[in-house]
Amino acid sequence: MTSAHQVKILDVHHVTPFFTPPEFATELSLPLTFFDIMWLKLQPVGYIFFYKLTESTPAFFNSVILPKLKHSLSHTLIHFLPLAGNITWPPQATTPIILYTPNDAIQLTVAESNADFDHLSGNDIREAMKSHLYLPELPVTDAKATAMTMQITLFPNQGFCIGMSSHHSILDGTSYSMFIKAWSYISTLSDKEKQQYPTLLPELTPVLDRTGIQDPAGFEKRFLNAWLGVKVPGQDPSCSRSLKLLPVITPQSSLVRAVVEVSREQINKLRERVRTQFRKIHKEDPNETKLVHMSSFVLLYAYVVICIVKSKGLEKNRKVVFGFLADCRARLDPPIHDKYFGNCLYSFAVDTEAEALLEENGFAWAVERLSDTIRNLEKGVLDGVKEALATYNKTARPGAALLFGVAGSTHYDVYGTDLGWGRPEKVEITSIDQTAAISMTKCKHGSGVEFALVLEKNEMEKFMSLFVDGVL
Repeated sequence: MTSAHQVKILDVHHVTPFFTPPEFATELSLPLTFFDIMWLKLQPVGYIFFYKLTESTPAFFNSVILPKLKHSLSHTLIHFLPLAGNITWPPQATTPIILYTPNDAIQLTVAESNADFDHLSGNDIREAMKSHLYLPELPVTDAKATAMTMQITLFPNQGFCIGMSSHHSILDGTSYSMFIKAWSYISTLSDKEKQQYPTLLPELTPVLDRTGIQDPAGFEKRFLNAWLGVKVPGQDPSCSRSLKLLPVITPQSSLVRAVVEVSREQINKLRERVRTQFRKIHKEDPNETKLVHMSSFVLLYAYVVICIVKSKGLEKNRKVVFGFLADCRARLDPPIHDKYFGNCLYSFAVDTEAEALLEENGFAWAVERLSDTIRNLEKGVLDGVKEALATYNKTARPGAALLFGVAGSTHYDVYGTDLGWGRPEKVEITSIDQTAAISMTKCKHGSGVEFALVLEKNEMEKFMSLFVDGVL
């Protein structure tokens, strides 16, 4: 391998769910709900888990690590069959479906890299495109879309990483977290415990039943019609129900990725800063501050957006839309099971102009707007969605606004994913460089929050300076 080609593909495996005897495997078919169809042609979600392990020699990797990961993955897939399947759209079906058939499998690529593991798994600013070497492609054709693929890459005597590409119409962050935790749980069982079908803990057992999700407002048809009107390059003109995804955006070499850990004390400092600004804004009614939702997520998201807007030097009249995804499982009427496996997220947004964020009390204003939006979800999570869609479609035209989103959640403990060799050194949502999103998760250390973002190099330097000044 040369320094220009740091990753070498060694092998490709196909990991099937562990049915024994194989005849026990049965077909599974699930319809996509409108929550799934929202993501039908968007680019895959990419996660990379980095595990530091200095004793990971090629011999140890091939004789211990890889067999154990494959074996435990195979056992885990028994409970998560959709991940081994594909999305198809049969002629007789009104919507696409998830279809698992016996012998379907997750394609697992095995690779080796001579790159610096500590650099890739650290918090230093680095080129965004470097991560893509450790993510497998997700095969998608007009007729079939793969649910998930994986790549395990060995860094000899340094560690290994697991890259996962998944179709967003298969699962959301809550389901992703449940799958990873289930894999971790099974991977740490003894060989004797794995001899039979391992029983998952109740909190790790997915619920596949979809009958609880109702669609009285007709969102399914609305979303399907919207996607059918999108023509993707390379799509077969004769295929009216193509499942091909929107084109991949290759990260420019000038884009860099950074990871920032924010402690509980620093978040409290942001909270006090907001309260000070609120006292200036609401002099007549100081009780207004008590109504504001000042969670770690709201505080951090509002402040990060403001720092990005400043680092980009936006004109005051430039439109800015900062959205977030809300888990609807407990908010539907009636609510569905909290272990429902699939997508049950909806996007909500605050739209404004850069000027409002750049004012002296812009931080408090952004927190209040986010807080109001979150509070309104409790009145009816899907109320007003039709009107919001019409507004968003106008705002989201290319170049019309600076769009922000959030991947992950401050509730997800991704660093608890111990597959048998300790907690991960780093967990990265690589796909944020495709979506202009900010990723968030619980901090690896302590009770804080970790976030990552991708910007132009000169913008990142300005951002880091602005952000650090505000939390020190």
